[in-house]
Amino acid sequence: MSDEPAERGAKPDAQRRRGRQHERTEGEEREAEFSRRIGMKAARKLQARRAQDREAQTVWSGLGMMGLVGWGVSVPTLLGAALGIWLDQQFPGKHSWTLMLLFAGLLIGCLNAWCWVAREERITRRRDGQEAGEQQEGISKPESGSTRRSKGGNKK
Repeated sequence: MSDEPAERGAKPDAQRRRGRQHERTEGEEREAEFSRRIGMKAARKLQARRAQDREAQTVWSGLGMMGLVGWGVSVPTLLGAALGIWLDQQFPGKHSWTLMLLFAGLLIGCLNAWCWVAREERITRRRDGQEAGEQQEGISKPESGSTRRSKGGNKK
């Protein structure tokens, strides 16, 4: 007789333990879902801040690029013209050294500016591609976490 109450009392304790374990997994799932949502919100905030920073940098870098391109074209052009004027004074001839070297300086300045702008564009595209990849990884990681897989495993 003493064995029967112990056995009967053991069944509700085992059921309680199972229920607590089930509650823990549901609590853990809620916590994981909460963490996922927080992670997504944080990723969106970082993305918005980066976009604002990029826009501010774009304005100033655009103005700076215009200045560099302007100087990069005008300096060789003026140097060519100055050298041409000096050559025309030192060695007068049928052909104008000023016009030829002015045109050569302009051509060199334009080629220099074109190469510089193309290089900056490649660097910017590469950096934007890397940032986009990092943002995609940051957003997709929380969504494809272990909580979704465990829900699918519980349905079996």
